[in-house]
This record gives sequence, structure tokens and C-alpha cells, in this order.
Amino acid sequence: MASRFLTLADVTEVLNISSAQAYALVRSGELPAIQVGGRGQWRVEASELEGYIQRKYDETRARVAAGEFEE
Repeated sequence: MASRFLTLADVTEVLNISSAQAYALVRSGELPAIQVGGRGQWRVEASELEGYIQRKYDETRARVAAGEFEE
């Protein structure tokens, strides 16, 4: 059974970003997450990560269609 929740380390691996970038996404609310346990470890629901990725694809498509893409 696939895990429902991912650690920030898992998120960094999936998105190929740094741990600081993953933490910033969560802290800003751009990537919804919860804190669990006594030490407040961050967890991201797998479906939320997939939703975030889909939103980024949609944003990119819209920018490309509008001619607003960065190189």
C-alpha cells in the first residue's frame, strides 16, 4: 500500500528541489501540509503534492500560451 503522507525529504526527491525550497513551499501555504507528532514534523498528503504539480503544469501552459515564458 502506498503511503498517504510524504515527508519533506520525499517532496524534495519528487520535485528535485532543495529541502529549503520544500520548506518554503509548505510555510508559504503554496503546498498544503500538516504538522504531526511532538516535534511538529511536516507531512504532505500525496494527493496534495499531485495537485500542486498539476497546478504548476496549468500555470506553465497558461504562461506559454500568453507568450510569457522564461528561459
